[in-house]
Amino acid sequence: MKPAAGCRRTVILMAVASMLAACSALPGRDFPACSPGTAMQKHELYFGLTRGGERIDDAQWRDFLASEVTPRFPEGLTVLDARGQWRDRDGGAIIRQPSRVLVVLRADTREAAAALADVRTAYRERFAQQSVLLVSAPVCADF
Repeated sequence: MKPAAGCRRTVILMAVASMLAACSALPGRDFPACSPGTAMQKHELYFGLTRGGERIDDAQWRDFLASEVTPRFPEGLTVLDARGQWRDRDGGAIIRQPSRVLVVLRADTREAAAALADVRTAYRERFAQQSVLLVSAPVCADF
């Protein structure tokens, strides 16, 4: 009976290996090929909307979006209202504040990475922020 159990285990392992091989990854990617759709990067930027205890108002946000973000991502983007919290680097206090989340889908290129870095820097400098969180992940997108 032991040889049958070993044979079953081998068959199961071979089946799992063949299923994993069927999920052929794109060159340089860690996820299966998209079908239908296109392999892209999803980027989320998290912007806090307070500085020095004062709110960054809607007009200031719209101006930032029009002058810094839209020129770098004219193909499209999504802005979501959010509430966030984080620990202040200097004093260690928990800061709760209204936030905006910017979602951008792009090909994974150096140009896209540079544009994201420029947006983060511009926001930190314009609104005296300690940071702008960036989260990036590979996705399949179909428009």
